[in-house]
Amino acid sequence: MNKIEMEYSFARYLLSKQSVDDRALNKDVFNSLKSHLPQKPLRIIEVGAGIGTMVKRLVNWGVVHHAEYVLVDEMPENIAHAQAWIPQWAQEAGLSVERSAEHHIRIFDTTRDVNIQLVQADVFDFIQNNKTPADLLIAHAFLDLLPMPESLTKLLTLTNGLAWLTLNFDGVTTLEPTIDTALDAHIERLYHKTMDERCTGGSSKSGRQLFTHIRQAGAEILAAGASDWLVYGMNGKYPQDEAYFLHFILHFFEESLKGNAELDEDVFADWLKKRRTQIERGELVYVAHQMDFLVKKNS
Repeated sequence: MNKIEMEYSFARYLLSKQSVDDRALNKDVFNSLKSHLPQKPLRIIEVGAGIGTMVKRLVNWGVVHHAEYVLVDEMPENIAHAQAWIPQWAQEAGLSVERSAEHHIRIFDTTRDVNIQLVQADVFDFIQNNKTPADLLIAHAFLDLLPMPESLTKLLTLTNGLAWLTLNFDGVTTLEPTIDTALDAHIERLYHKTMDERCTGGSSKSGRQLFTHIRQAGAEILAAGASDWLVYGMNGKYPQDEAYFLHFILHFFEESLKGNAELDEDVFADWLKKRRTQIERGELVYVAHQMDFLVKKNS
């Protein structure tokens, strides 16, 4: 699967990282979430929700049984994909599906009943217009893209109590085997620098900084822990669609660093070619250090 043959679909990337995220989510923080959820029908708001992979996970993992689930994402193509994909996986899981309106999907059986509302909106516009806070706010692999700390204070207005803040990147990217120690370190540093210089905000050390931001936002940390992405092959192959996931990570590198004045274009192109070959051989190991938090907003 070379660069010419590769089609970069963001929806497929979100699908391909499901198994990576499943492994990465911190199980202690997740268990704390389960123990703190109120025993009643829940209202859940997820921001930056993509195509709905988290609602699938929470239903399949037995966390969500009776809920109103508001799925918010800015990208129209993500909402459109969710409209088709959520009913598909629900039916494959043996759930019944009803559509009461264009952006409302009900999935249910004898023990589960989840009403999903798909909202295409900028998160801060949604915050201004939301009238009913949730029992649980979810921000999955999203906070490290936002300006802090002001964004967190606004986001926490969406919940009456709990917030599950997951996969917040925290400053370490590792690709093995090494190609050139100095070059690898240089590319990693420049890649992280692009995260710190995004015009929309964000930080390459979001995870560790959240400890301070959460306290400043008037919230209490109930649980925290590492949620590292770790992808590796066995017998020359990666599980699920994780080879595609790795190709997309390299695509992020390429898009972020193309034309960078601190990086020789030919050297970078050769580095990318070698990394892609490692994927094809099932040799590339990828680690990204991240952190999860379960937070309770102080009343």
